[in-house]
Amino acid sequence: MNLGKTFVITGVSSGIGARTAELAIAQGADVIGIDMKEPASAGNNFIKGDLSSPAGIDAVVKQLPQRFDALLNVAGVSGKIGAEATLAINFYGLRAFTEALAPRIREGGSVVNVASIAGYGWRANLDRAKAMVGVQGFPDIKAVMEKNGVGNEIGYPLSKELLLLWTQKAAHEVLFKGRGIRVNAVSPGPVETQILKEFRSVLGDERVDSDISRVGRAATASDIAPVILFLASDAARWINGANIANDGGLEASINADVLGF
Repeated sequence: MNLGKTFVITGVSSGIGARTAELAIAQGADVIGIDMKEPASAGNNFIKGDLSSPAGIDAVVKQLPQRFDALLNVAGVSGKIGAEATLAINFYGLRAFTEALAPRIREGGSVVNVASIAGYGWRANLDRAKAMVGVQGFPDIKAVMEKNGVGNEIGYPLSKELLLLWTQKAAHEVLFKGRGIRVNAVSPGPVETQILKEFRSVLGDERVDSDISRVGRAATASDIAPVILFLASDAARWINGANIANDGGLEASINADVLGF
């Protein structure tokens, strides 16, 4: 499916990012991995970098090739480090990195953002999401938080709400649409990765256990990676600005409760 393509994958050292890279290579793709920690087998196509600041982003961008097929934004944090740092990594850094690389993605290429069911509330919180997504560049995040009344406890779900809204907006921005670059998202529910314990700390055991019980089990990285790669492939050439709820039916269950059907 992805024979001969080159993918840039963030968060490649563990969890969903590691499995996505592994599966992409098995399908014949070349992978350039990015993470703060070296993976078990880094090889020659690994770049150690921090995408949470403009300087860190610039340093990584300088090391990437001038042309590749897709950017898979898998890296993310649980929110345990606080809202400001979480927003820097999960949204503002991700957006700045993607916009910097957009001219290097081949025409007809793809951006895939890993969001989350935790971003479900973007519609209910639309005014806040629009205001925070509307801030251009890599802003003074603390000031943006204060202006929008953002508390430390909502950093993770907020970061994913912003990411889901931006994914839809970006799909129709000239930077991407002008060259036929598709921008989509995948939203997992709970996944058995190293940071699931952190999600329990941030979101609470009751929320995590409820989400798992609704669908019968937590996902594995192998449940999520194939959908990310599908969106990056030519098989998804007519999917743009979409969010795939890759969650075992969790969003459908929540919709039934919220919408009353």
